[in-house]
Amino acid sequence: MRLRKMSQDKLTRETIAKQISIEFGIAYSTVYKKIDKILEIWSNMMINSDLSINYIGSFKINQKNERIGRNPKTKEEHLIKSRKVISFKKSNKLIL
Repeated sequence: MRLRKMSQDKLTRETIAKQISIEFGIAYSTVYKKIDKILEIWSNMMINSDLSINYIGSFKINQKNERIGRNPKTKEEHLIKSRKVISFKKSNKLIL
């Protein structure tokens, strides 16, 4: 299945659900719930370990340390708190 070219830059759950609903003739609400469930499963997997999806890539949670940041315009310094960020590495099989 190939999704049709979408006119917007962002890919949202709504646009994916609408496209799948049209393509397969399934109710939009059903498709939207299934997409939510998939994202919930992926999120829960990432909490425990890295997530790797064949032919797409892998997602990894990295810890960023606390650091001093600076506003480039005013040169005012402020503390940037430590946080977790998600990094993505594409699969070699993913063709862009």
